[in-house]
Formats: sequence, C-alpha cells, structure tokens
Amino acid sequence: MRSITTSAALLTIALVAKAAAHDHNDDEIPEGQAVSDDPIDSVLWIHIILEAIAFGLIFPTGMVLGMVRSRYHVPFQAVGAVLAVLGYFLGHAHKGRHFRPNIHSKFANLLMLVLIVQIGMGIYLKLHLTRGINARIRKPFVIAHGIVGKLVPVLSWAQMLFGGITALGFCQGDHVGQCLAHFIMGSAFIGYGILLTIVLLAGQYWLARTGRSQEFFDSLVITAWGCVNTFTEHRWGTAWVKNDLQHTTMGIIWWCAGLLGMWLSRTRDGRPKRNLIPAIVIGVTGYAMSAHPQSLPLSEHVHSMFGYTLMAASLSRIVEISFVLKDQATVSEDGSNPNSFQYLTPFLLCAGGFIFMGATEEQMQLLSNAHVTHVSWLLILYSLAFLLFLFVNLLVHLYAVHTWPQSSQQLKEGESQTANGHANGHANGHARTPSERQIRDAEEFELAGLMSDEEGPDSPHDTPKRKTIDDSEV
Repeated sequence: MRSITTSAALLTIALVAKAAAHDHNDDEIPEGQAVSDDPIDSVLWIHIILEAIAFGLIFPTGMVLGMVRSRYHVPFQAVGAVLAVLGYFLGHAHKGRHFRPNIHSKFANLLMLVLIVQIGMGIYLKLHLTRGINARIRKPFVIAHGIVGKLVPVLSWAQMLFGGITALGFCQGDHVGQCLAHFIMGSAFIGYGILLTIVLLAGQYWLARTGRSQEFFDSLVITAWGCVNTFTEHRWGTAWVKNDLQHTTMGIIWWCAGLLGMWLSRTRDGRPKRNLIPAIVIGVTGYAMSAHPQSLPLSEHVHSMFGYTLMAASLSRIVEISFVLKDQATVSEDGSNPNSFQYLTPFLLCAGGFIFMGATEEQMQLLSNAHVTHVSWLLILYSLAFLLFLFVNLLVHLYAVHTWPQSSQQLKEGESQTANGHANGHANGHARTPSERQIRDAEEFELAGLMSDEEGPDSPHDTPKRKTIDDSEV
C-alpha cells in the first residue's frame, strides 16, 4: 500500500513539474490568430477524452448517485477526480498546437479549485463528526456540498464549450459577441429541455407542492430573459447595425408574452392553470430565426432548420397541453408512465440548442470551406442531441427508481387505504398518504444520507422506509 502511495505521489510531482515547465510559445502562432497551424497531438487528445469522461459522464452520474444515497457515489466521484486531475496536467504537457492565453486555461484553474473544495467537503461529511463545533457547521456543509455538487455539471458544460472554442481558435475579436449569443442561447434551450425532462419524469410532486403550473415558471424565465435581451442586443446610443433591431424586438416580445403567461397561469380562485403562451413564444422565436438573414447559404439553411425545430417544439407543446393532457398537469403524478408524445418537446428543444450553437459565423465558414453540406452538419448535431437526451433520461431514471420505487397504481391503492383510516397501521385516517410521504422524500435529496444518525428524521413515520447505507458500506 505504501509503495502505491509513494508511486502516486511521485507521478503527481512529475506531472506538476512538467506542467510548470510547459510553455505555450506564442512565437509559433501567426499574427492575428489565436492558435498555431500545428495539429492536435496525442497528449492533447488524451486530455480531451479524459476530461470529457470525468466531467461529462462520471461526475453527473456520481451526483445522482449521491442524491439517492448509493454506496457507489464515493467510488464514482473518486475515479472521476483522478481522471480530472490527470487530464488537467496532460493539458499542460502537450506538444503540437499552441494557444495564446485563453479562457479555457483560466477557467480550468477555477474548476479544479471547485473540485478540490467539493472533495474536501465530501471527506469531512463522511467522517460524521458531530461533537463540539462540528454540530453547528455540519448542516451548512451538507447544504453547500449539495449545491456545489449540482453546480459542477453546469460549470463542466461551460468548460467543455470553452475547450472546443479554444481548440479551433474561434470567438476572437469581432466574433466574441456573436459567439456569446449563440452559445448562451443554445445552452439555454438545451437547459430548458433538460429541466422539462426532469419535471416530466421526477418533478411532478415538487411542482404540485409549489401550487404553480409549469407555465408560470416558464413565463417567469421568459420575462427575465426578454428584459436582458432588450437592453443588451444593441449598444444604445450607436447606429443600428445588421440584425440589432430583430434581436431587440425579439427580447421585447419575450418579456411582453412572459408577463401574460404568468398572469394566465392561475385560475380565478388561485389554482394552478396551464396555458399556451410559452409555447407560442418559442414558435414565434423559431419563425424569426428561420428568416434570419445570413451571409452564407450554408448558414441560411442551418438557421432555417433551427427555426423549424423550435416551431416543431412549439407545436408539440401546444398539442401536449391541449389534447394529450387536456390542461391537466400530468398523466401520472409520479412521472412513471408519461405519454410518449411528452418526450417530443424537450428533445426538440435540446436539438434546437445544439443547432444554434453549431451555427456561428466561424463554424459556418469552416464547414463551407471544407464543402460540408448543411444536411451532413445537421445530422451530426441531431445525433449529439439524441445522445444527450439519452444520457439525461438515464440519469433521471436512476434517480426516480431509487427515490420512488412504487408505481402509480400502488400509490392509488395506498391512498385508498389511507382514506379508510387504516393505511400504514394508523387509525382515524390521520396517516400520511404515500404521495405526501414521497413529496417529503423528494425534498430531502441526499441531505439525510450525508447526515449522521443523530441528524435523521424525528419520527420513523416522517419518511418512507428505504435502505440506508452504513459507513462500512461506503
């Protein structure tokens, strides 16, 4: 064991020394470019693969395993941390292509610092120290560990985008603003699709507890996003150029429609109510983007497909609310049996996000020079959307089957028994229904799993019986 530890320490020292000695030799980079003309070498490819596996696959999976209190949470995160650190040093040890100082290398330091802090908090919580000052600081550490754990996939997504931009030398000079618009809005559509998937499959109890409809939250975000776009898409006080007016008016229609959507999300007596305003806004946005003037024919085709995809997402959402759900919140309250049509909207939003991120001026020029057709490029982007949507569904499924092992039919039977006053051995009909207990369970996430036994629920009837993980099992 000691020899393994010594070898690991020596390897780490060697990697650190090599990273410190690495020089990005700006002299080999042509004037006006952000990268040299050298190809990407094998070391840099290994760096890309390792970091993609660690931050793109292992850490998100480990996050969900932590939320369901699985014994595999710690091993998953440990393997991910090792790969992430190894990839970090390999990123400073490569030859081949050289890069000027860039956001990817700077953000990597911040991401590694977040990772170190997260690992430190995880080790502290697994020690289950509850005496003295630990009794007061443990709960804030539990909350912080959960928040940072859910923040890591978002930061990882940004860093992977920064890596792709840096590798190709894109988004420099006059292209910065256009890149920001494409990657931020594209990521927003993907995030919207992911959130809709989570609410569909695992968030119905939470949504019911808020007393709000899905469209209230959609309209709230649309309003905020529209306000930002209204005042950032044009430099006020200067001349209107290119598509400034279209971008600004798009922001205006978003906050106008968002305000209406929030108002229509409640009935006269205050109950949550579905409405079609967010779907209409997405459709109008798609129409505007499909007619967005572009400088290259390839870019026109890609932007048109982006618009058509958003319009399809809009239409599918309208059909879902009006005809599939008939203004109800869901088909099955635990999300275990959604209608197959309900998957269409979140997928199309994810696909639209990928298409918009893949439609920047520099990407379009690169593909046009390489004689890549818009059909080939769109098929690649849709393939990425399918893979991401698959991964999201796998993670949500992993969470849902551990958090709510009962089916909708079992829940209904349990609620029927409770109504007769005999459920779970409680008389007089005062027992918690399975739905209420599972709402409570959903709110706990991994909190109870990270706390000591002394910090558990006050009553054995507060939460459903579930298998717990002892320290010896981790």
